[in-house]
Amino acid sequence: MFTGLIEGLGRVVAVKTEEAGLRVVIAPPAPMLGGSGTDRCQLGDSVAINGCCLTVIEIKHDCWAFQAGTETLSKTNLGRLAVGHSVNLERSLPVNGRLGGHFVQGHVDGIGQVDVIDREGEWVAMWFRVPEALARLMVPKGSVAVDGISLTVVNVEADRFSVALIPHTLSVTTLGSRAVGDPVNIETDILGKYVQKLMAGKTAEG
Repeated sequence: MFTGLIEGLGRVVAVKTEEAGLRVVIAPPAPMLGGSGTDRCQLGDSVAINGCCLTVIEIKHDCWAFQAGTETLSKTNLGRLAVGHSVNLERSLPVNGRLGGHFVQGHVDGIGQVDVIDREGEWVAMWFRVPEALARLMVPKGSVAVDGISLTVVNVEADRFSVALIPHTLSVTTLGSRAVGDPVNIETDILGKYVQKLMAGKTAEG
């Protein structure tokens, strides 16, 4: 489980195609390498990369290695990563941690695209085009994770939604460098999924 509060930007240092997917090596920012004992990243830990939960399979030279299978690659933008790219990183939420964003599972629902970028001084209003099935799970003032970033939905249309981005979010996440047409990982609020499932059952029962 994650919160959608990005800990730092990592840098992709290696990408290797494997028989069943992709191996990605990422150099995390220095603050994420600090600490000791259980606070330090360990083999087997869960880390959200652009909002996609992956397992640390190797730690070497202050870099973390991950493997992404075909299912993950088909539903996320991780297959488009290349050496030098920046990625949003968040380690899993500790039991005694503070939940400052919203409950993010790290299970990406699908890929959206940056549709419009409107600059309002230092702020940015950004629209994302998504499949209609995902837009139906969103409501104004509800939560959504875009590339793992916990954001508040401003407006929702049939196949797109908008968010308002403050300067801090733009400076510490990948959204500050996104351009129109760029693919982004979308995870809708888990509460919306449960409500949709329950309502579908009631409809089926008549």
